[in-house]
Amino acid sequence: MNRTMLFALPVVLCSFPAFAAPTLNSGDAAFMFVTALLVLLMTLPGLALFYGGMAQSKNVLSVLMQVFSVTALVAILFTLYGYSFTFTDGKAFNSVIGGSEKIFLKNITVDSLVGTVPEYVYIFFMMTFAAITPALITGSFAERVKFSAVLVFMVIWATINYIPLAHMAWGGGWMAALSVQDFAGGNVVHINSGIASLVAALMIGRRQNFGSVALTPHNMTMTMTGGAMLMLGWLGFCGGCALAINATPCWWC
Repeated sequence: MNRTMLFALPVVLCSFPAFAAPTLNSGDAAFMFVTALLVLLMTLPGLALFYGGMAQSKNVLSVLMQVFSVTALVAILFTLYGYSFTFTDGKAFNSVIGGSEKIFLKNITVDSLVGTVPEYVYIFFMMTFAAITPALITGSFAERVKFSAVLVFMVIWATINYIPLAHMAWGGGWMAALSVQDFAGGNVVHINSGIASLVAALMIGRRQNFGSVALTPHNMTMTMTGGAMLMLGWLGFCGGCALAINATPCWWC
């Protein structure tokens, strides 16, 4: 293979999904479904146990409920409008946000495909990303914020932050146009939630009695158990991300 063909190969491979007629692949569908379950396991109970074990005993139930409730809440929001504004064409505003063509999952049938997988499986898989990202933030203000305030903040943050960024990276927006390929959620999930966590911690400030009273973790065994589940889910997270990106039509090619 000469040098010209070598440089042209990535362009050909990248352009292929946009022109090939999608056909269902049961193996891809099964793999994506299993990896979605692993990501869900990484969140519940993995992340909940991980954070809950590091909290004080009097607050462990609160931390567990925050992770569980945020996961459920954002999953609902993503189903109602998040998927549409992430993975559809936003017309004039497409570089930042998608459109409303599939809001409330309209125009989607059991026969709809995204690449080689059923669209409902794809929605479920991407929903787990949307759910775990804000759940990661809860550890930065654990034991310091009211439960109702957590829910309100997460609704706003997921709507004005996660959804636009996911569209820009995965839905054909600004970063996708730059050929950025975020296979494992490095931009959308990790950097995004990390910066949000840092800002939240700085804005809320230190815990009461910090430095004067020993704030001992509730149960480090619980934290280790949750950490093991996080690592197990991480394998599926990365593998599923790679399949999801490859299964998505390559709008920016």
